[in-house]
This record gives sequence, structure tokens and C-alpha cells, in this order.
Amino acid sequence: MRVAVAGGGPGGLFFATLLRRAAPSAEVTVFERNRADDTFGFGVVFSDRTLAGIHEADPVLRQALTEHGRHWDEIEVRLKGERIRCGGNGMAAVVRRTLLALMQARARDVGAELRFGYEVALDDLAGYDLVVAADGTGSKIREQLEADLGIEVETATAKFIWFGTDHLFDGLTFVHERSPDGVFAVHGYPISNEVSTFIVETDEVSWRHAGLDEFDVTRPPGESDLISKAYLEKLFTDQIDGKRLLVNNSRWGNFRTRRTRRWHALAPPGGSGQAVALLGDAVHTAHFSVGSGTKMAMEDAVALSRALTAHPGDLPAALAEYEAAAQPSVRKIQDSARPSLAWWEHFGRYHDEFEPWQFAYHFLSRSITDSRLARRDPGFVAAGHRGWVSTHGAEPLDTPFARGGWSTSGRLVTVVTADGVPVRVDDLPLSDEPRPGPWGARVAAPASEDGLPGVFARLNALAGLQPVLVAVHGGTALTRTLVCEQARMHDRLPALLVDAGDREGAADRAVTTVLSGRADLVGVPA
Repeated sequence: MRVAVAGGGPGGLFFATLLRRAAPSAEVTVFERNRADDTFGFGVVFSDRTLAGIHEADPVLRQALTEHGRHWDEIEVRLKGERIRCGGNGMAAVVRRTLLALMQARARDVGAELRFGYEVALDDLAGYDLVVAADGTGSKIREQLEADLGIEVETATAKFIWFGTDHLFDGLTFVHERSPDGVFAVHGYPISNEVSTFIVETDEVSWRHAGLDEFDVTRPPGESDLISKAYLEKLFTDQIDGKRLLVNNSRWGNFRTRRTRRWHALAPPGGSGQAVALLGDAVHTAHFSVGSGTKMAMEDAVALSRALTAHPGDLPAALAEYEAAAQPSVRKIQDSARPSLAWWEHFGRYHDEFEPWQFAYHFLSRSITDSRLARRDPGFVAAGHRGWVSTHGAEPLDTPFARGGWSTSGRLVTVVTADGVPVRVDDLPLSDEPRPGPWGARVAAPASEDGLPGVFARLNALAGLQPVLVAVHGGTALTRTLVCEQARMHDRLPALLVDAGDREGAADRAVTTVLSGRADLVGVPA
């Protein structure tokens, strides 16, 4: 079998290595558009919990992280002069250029051919039995196949730019600053003994107000935005001890989450009959705050090589098995990445609303619950509970709530529903319109984030009608949360989140929701 791999990043190189090891008779050629020592970005980061399958498949990544990488266990959140740490988050990072050099050598050692300076499309690869598109988020091959793959793309509202710095962070560090122009935040982590990655995020209003929208992003790759570099270097100078920011194709963008229903095509047009499989960013993306892009590409490589060796000579069966094996874990990561990305789209609100302890808890619980976070670092969670108790005098779910003549002894309440619609919380009636006496407004969260503006307009109208609370139901877990936060933090309406999950974990989710400030109360259907 003759296999062409378009893209010499970690996913493409790892696949070439694994297939040559498993099937030495296969002819594998990797085509990379850049030179061997070119690379954009600075470092790649991996969670300890995600590496078992990759290490089992081949030792090249373990070697890179052991001999050249940096490892840490704690995440640090910096806000308003405080530094808060949470342990139990084992991670490791390595310089991307170093990782690629080791993976290139490994691929050559097992007999793969590497060709640099070649940007290929399907019509350049006639004669190959299989084309593996590992050519990144701007994949030319995916563009040729888009109509047949079922692609959905969501573009985030937050802006981001990728730098390095010669300041060495201790580990994964999140820094949040408000300048006269708006809010800016950093993801920083060490990738060697000399350099850290330094990713900055902000909202579009802050970005424009700071005058950072002047760089022409249509310029050819390689040129960096030096105006933004100077601005951010000055803004974060105390956080990096006056050190420099380092550029490498550093320019602002909006993260695009790509979901794709089919990851392969058999005999696509323009390809002279060969089959195509896609892996990594060419076929799916997840926000970098969950640190999984390279890891997902390498896991795709494991799944694809295994499927091909399990079905020699039967590409339809192999590619179907590849999708079945690889897609579920990617969907899971993307589902957990969406709340994380949403957090970065709204972090300015949280910066202004919360004390540092609650801000850190809100941030670190964006994808996991109180009990899971406590297993990682019981001291961090205990400090969050102490912060709540010092303000409210009781644990979150034992804290009384009172407003507008109605009260309840705790924050986890029972919701009575009719045909799936909440109609009463304890003795408080819920309705769509005002009624005599204490009442709660009923608000349905939208099925997708596209529907949020209409719901937010309704919350704004409700603010003048003085309901005791807003009971938010329906929608998705994310849209319910965003509606509750809009009610609490913008319209100053107490929010009750109607939990649609299983009852077994309801108390844990309720503690997380209340302690993080996402809602004032949580309702469980009777």
C-alpha cells in the first residue's frame, strides 16, 4: 500500500511512524509545506491523564517530554494582586520545534520518507492508495472535500494572540489584568528552561479600544503584530518581571471550533480514485484552554494506524473503524471545551464581579464539579467553601435566601413542573407574566447560543417587573448557565437554575453552581 501524508506536524509524523512500524511493507511519504526546521507557535502541552495511549503506541513523545520538557502539578490564577493555586493538575510541555525534530528523526528511522517544501492537494497525489490529510486547520485537502464531510464551524467572539516570553512561569499560570482599554488575560506555561508560552485573550471591545485592530491579518504568514507586542509587554510587565515577549507569526485571531461528521472519503473527485482520511486539526478543533489539539491529533494517528493494520487491503472497513474508534473521545473533548471557551468569552464580567477566591473557583469548575475538583486539591476547594462561609455564614446549600417577601432555608429547592415546564418553587408561583404577591419569572434558555440575545432582551424587560427570582429551564447546560449569569450579573435578578441532570449528582452540581456564583439557587424537579 502506498500512503501519502499531507502535513508534517505531530499528527502526520506520528501516523507515519506507527504505520511503518506496524506494516513495514507500506510505502509512507510525508509532504510538509514548510521547511524541516520551520514551525509556528512555541510549545505544546499535555495533561498527564491523557498520555497513556500515546506512550503505549510509541515512546517518542515520552522521550521528548522526559529529556526536553517541563512538568508541573499546580495551576495558578492571578487576579487583583492575589495568586491562588490548585494542585492535582499534572501537565507537561515541550518546545514544538524540539518535538517535531524528534518525531522527524523517529519517522525516518522506521522508514518513512519526508519531503519538505511541498504543499500538496489531491490532484498532486495520484497513484497513492490512501491520502492522510494532516495539514492543519487550514487544510487544502479538506477544502476539496467539504461538501461531502458534514462540517460545522463555530467562531468564538474572544480574540487571541500567541507569543512566547523569556520569563519562566512555574507552571500553567492564568493572569488577568484590566487596563484603561479593557480586560486582557494570559495563559502562560514553561516549555523549556529558557522560554514560556504566552497566549493573550481579550474581548473585541477591549481589543478595538486599545487600537490593536490595525494589523492586516491577510499578510503572508510569518510577519508578527509588533504593535500588540509592545502594548501587551507593557501591560503585563510586572507579571513577567520586565522580560520580553517573543514573536512567531503572532497575530490576533478568533478561535474556530470545527466539528465534522465524516472523517474520510472514498474515491473523492480530483484525487484519481484514492481514499482520503483526515486527522487532527484538519478535521476537528477544540479550544486551546483544554490543551488537547496535539494530543487529539496523535490519538487520531493511533486509531487510524490500528484500523489500517486490522483490515489489510480493505480501506472502506479500515476507515469506518477509524471513525468509530476516534470520534467519541474527540466529541467528548469538544463538549468539555465549549464551556471553557465560553468562559474566556465572558471573563471580563467575572473579573469585575468576583472576589479572587470565587473567580478562581468559577474558572477551575467551568468543566468539572466540586467533588471532582476536591479530589484534585481538597485544600483549594476547602478555601473556596471558607470564602463563602465567611460572607454568608453557612455552607452554600445551607445558606438561606430571601427576597420580595419570599424565603427558603437553603439553596437547593424543589421545582414542581407541568408538562416539563416549571410552575412552582416550594410555595412560590412561577409564570411568564407578573401576578399579585411574590412571584417568580419563568425563562426558557435557548437550544443554542444563537438564541441568547432574544432571551437577554427578555431578562432586561423583566428587571423592571421585580420578580423574586428568574427560574431558568430548558436549553442546554451551557445556555442555562449563561442565562443565569446574565440575570445575576447584568440585570441584578436572582437566578434559579433548573437542573435537568440525574438526581444522583444533583447536590454536587448544585454546590458547584452556587459556590461559583453561576446562580443563586438550584432547582430539582419534584
